[in-house]
Amino acid sequence: MDQTDLCFTPATELSRLIRQRALSPVELADAVLARIERLNPRLNAFITVTADLAREQARQSEARALRGELLGPLDGIPYSLKDLEPTAGIRTTFGSKWFEHNVPTEDGAVAGRLKRTGAVLLGKTNTPQFGYKDMCDNLLLPPTANPWRLDRTSGASSGGAGAAVAAGLGPLAQGSDGAGSIRIPSALCGIVGLKPSFGRVPYHPNADYWAARSHIGPMARTVRDAALLLTAMAGPDPRDPLSIDTPPEDYLAACEGDLKGLRVAYSEDFGYAAVDPEVRQLARAAARRFPELGCEVEERNPSWDDPKEFHAVLYRVLMAARLGDRMDERPEWTEPTLRQLIEVGRRYSAVEHQKAHLARSIFYNQARAFFETYDLLLTPQMPLGAWSSEPGPEEGPRSIEGKPTPTMFDRLPFTVPFNLTGQPAVSVPCGFTADGLPVGLQIVGRWHADTTVLRAAACFEAIQPWVQHRPPLD
Repeated sequence: MDQTDLCFTPATELSRLIRQRALSPVELADAVLARIERLNPRLNAFITVTADLAREQARQSEARALRGELLGPLDGIPYSLKDLEPTAGIRTTFGSKWFEHNVPTEDGAVAGRLKRTGAVLLGKTNTPQFGYKDMCDNLLLPPTANPWRLDRTSGASSGGAGAAVAAGLGPLAQGSDGAGSIRIPSALCGIVGLKPSFGRVPYHPNADYWAARSHIGPMARTVRDAALLLTAMAGPDPRDPLSIDTPPEDYLAACEGDLKGLRVAYSEDFGYAAVDPEVRQLARAAARRFPELGCEVEERNPSWDDPKEFHAVLYRVLMAARLGDRMDERPEWTEPTLRQLIEVGRRYSAVEHQKAHLARSIFYNQARAFFETYDLLLTPQMPLGAWSSEPGPEEGPRSIEGKPTPTMFDRLPFTVPFNLTGQPAVSVPCGFTADGLPVGLQIVGRWHADTTVLRAAACFEAIQPWVQHRPPLD
């Protein structure tokens, strides 16, 4: 295959070729690094490229392959880490001027695990400052561009990862998701993004373990590639007190099977969300294919409370507590939208903050009751296709479907609920708008039902594949 085809080959197939000694990890790394060198100046997907390290790791992998001593299915496979994940000896900026030249001495939990697989680290992908928003710009470099249209946002906060995977700059990427940050760029860039059950993948270090909202998960072009990466990432770690204390399952094997007998609900707007008509049409058409997979599908709104307002309180207060002192010290290092989050967050009282926590508990029980009837819930992933990447004090669309959407929280009706409940949710591509922008379908499972979500995503991928589509970059 030519070098471009090699860069778009699934990780599962690359792993097979390396095991059979039909593909050199060095050849693979060179092909991906050459593509990064050519395209990253246009995309700004990577903050830091670790080319020398990648080539050295590829040489070590090739030596293991020749000895028949590969460490596992990820040995020799290129991957990236989001620049919120501390990585020993490698610049880790958190998308912030405060850490522009920061080089950690210790790995985060996931960075350490992936290092031990023998996979080849390509570098650190772009993110907004401390991952605070759904657009991928910061004060360190220009915004990450969407590979499908370079003037549009990649989404965020794992926006560099989403753009990199979509553009063939590595088949696998680690992302994190506190309000949709895996699923947003996955939907807008046309790839697979899995937010596993809360605690399935340990999150360490973490500024606030007890917030119980941020998830780490895989991003890839195929469901099975995401499952392969999840298998390596998952499992308990005592440094994360809320990590799930059971061994990881074989998530790749979980992709096999059918959906016969499952009860599936579809909601295109939860009864309250503003959704672009094209997105409604594409997501509805995707949901209506699920009976082909043997399951029963019912269109139904869950009738739970809209969590936007109380989630906004929790989010703004967290930003004020974490970043307010930094803003006061160096206000020029704080973007206008981050400054607004902090300033509003400072105005809430402790009682208002605690009421938001109580509202979250009520919402969890509403969602739990809904899923007593259904095994899966299908929704649009994002309520619109990618919008302008231009940052500013009033960034993002001002309306959707004719309804005002003045804040970031108006763009997150389908992501935030499942950060609040901790349920597994995956975004899979389900079509393109008339402007050629990807649209994602979200598949949500019951509490800890990651395997069911992966199986459903794999079944949908089989009847409506997407890997044949590539962004118009070459």
